Amino acid sequence: MLMIRLARVGARKQPHYRIVVIEKDRARNGRSIEVVGTYNPRTEPATVELKRERIDYWTSKGAQLSTIVAKLLSKHVPAAAEVETETAPAA
Repeated sequence: MLMIRLARVGARKQPHYRIVVIEKDRARNGRSIEVVGTYNPRTEPATVELKRERIDYWTSKGAQLSTIVAKLLSKHVPAAAEVETETAPAA
């Protein structure tokens, strides 16, 4: 089974994460299939860069999201969706 989860990179006490597609039973920083984004919690606010179309592709192929990646996806809505929600009339 494939998972979309975080892989830690960066120096000691300076975490930086890659969002990767990887087999579920591999090690956290093991060989991944594809890097689909990055997450840096040390910036203010935290920086998240996502390749939405690749994440959608892998989830359509059966990849599962980790809980943290699912939270990051729900928090960081694409810019086009933000514009749609802002211009939608209130009912």
